Amino acid sequence: MTKRKAYPLRINEDILAAVQRWADDELRSANAQIEYILRQALVKSGRVKLVDKVITEVVDVKKDKE
Repeated sequence: MTKRKAYPLRINEDILAAVQRWADDELRSANAQIEYILRQALVKSGRVKLVDKVITEVVDVKKDKE
C-alpha cells in the first residue's frame, strides 16, 4: 500500500471551488482530484514515471538526461 503524508495546503477559495466541481464531475474527493492533477503534471514534465494508472515512481531527472 502506498504511504500517504498529510500536508496542509493554502489555496485560493475560487480555485478550490473549481477543483471541487471538477472532482464532483469525476466522482472524486477534492483531495483525490488535487493529487490526480499534480500526478498528471509530474508525469507530463518527466519528473515521475507512470508505472500504472495510480502508482508513480520518482525519477532522477538529471540522471535520466545523461
